[in-house]
Amino acid sequence: MKLDPFLMLMIAAIVVATLFPATGQTAEIVDWVGTIGVALLFFGHGAALSHKAILTGLKQWQLHGFIFATTFIVFPLIVQPLRLVPDSVLPGDLVLGFIYLAVLPSAVSSSIAYTAMAKGNVPAAVCNSAGSNVFGLLLTPLLLTLFMNSAGAGSIDIGQALRDVFVELLLPFGLGQVIHRWVGDFPASRKHWLENYDQSVIVLIIYSAFSKSVTAGLWNELPPSGLVAAAALCTLLLILVFAFTIYGARRLGFRREDEIAAVFCGSKKSLASGLPLAQVLFAGAPGFGMIVLPIMLYNQIQILIGAVLARRYGSSGVAAEA
Repeated sequence: MKLDPFLMLMIAAIVVATLFPATGQTAEIVDWVGTIGVALLFFGHGAALSHKAILTGLKQWQLHGFIFATTFIVFPLIVQPLRLVPDSVLPGDLVLGFIYLAVLPSAVSSSIAYTAMAKGNVPAAVCNSAGSNVFGLLLTPLLLTLFMNSAGAGSIDIGQALRDVFVELLLPFGLGQVIHRWVGDFPASRKHWLENYDQSVIVLIIYSAFSKSVTAGLWNELPPSGLVAAAALCTLLLILVFAFTIYGARRLGFRREDEIAAVFCGSKKSLASGLPLAQVLFAGAPGFGMIVLPIMLYNQIQILIGAVLARRYGSSGVAAEA
């Protein structure tokens, strides 16, 4: 079998993050570089996409409704059977962690990057992932309260979150749209440059995400057997959502590009939103490490498996065009 260089880079990023995680000032620099990288990613796709494609993405209400339903309804329902598992088999804090994972909004940067890599509907992915995070700040505490029959979820800084989404994502994308009139043909003729940059941003996201997880005690929260069980549950959950989005998109008659956007936006969960929200929702909880373990594990698994699936979608798309 021919080894995929991108897959090897992802594995290398995990190994480096495990052995040499970014901490302190280095972690701040990595986060800053990642923020700039994601902003440039949005800028590049904004410059490459036509205004007509953007308007089409905004108007696809059926696609957006399907993805939102997957993220905030189907996902939470899938994990509910875990509540029936005895504590001796699956600790209660870990079950709570899986329920919390299920009600989180979609990841933004990786959803866009993977949709682009797979040659999917990038405008729809941009609109949906940004909207998911904005609405998720309200829906996540409400859904968590609903499914756990608890109250007092805490307060979220909605204003700061909206500013982050605007400044880091929508503003660069809008600036790219502004210059599209003059440079639109150039990015379109250099698609491989943008694809290579997408992959570079993903490798950086992997290193940053694993660094934070390792620093937070990813490999120390559970014994090896428990860690394997939690990782297996995360993998099974991801596969089930992949299957649901693929089957649902095809049953609804979505185009291939729309199916790709549904698969990657509907299956992703945001670690960037999940950890800060958890610090508010579960402040002072003695099992905090166990609660956030599923989102840390799921984040790494969705990045790895998602990247492989995106490459397969992209390769099949090239073959179809040929």
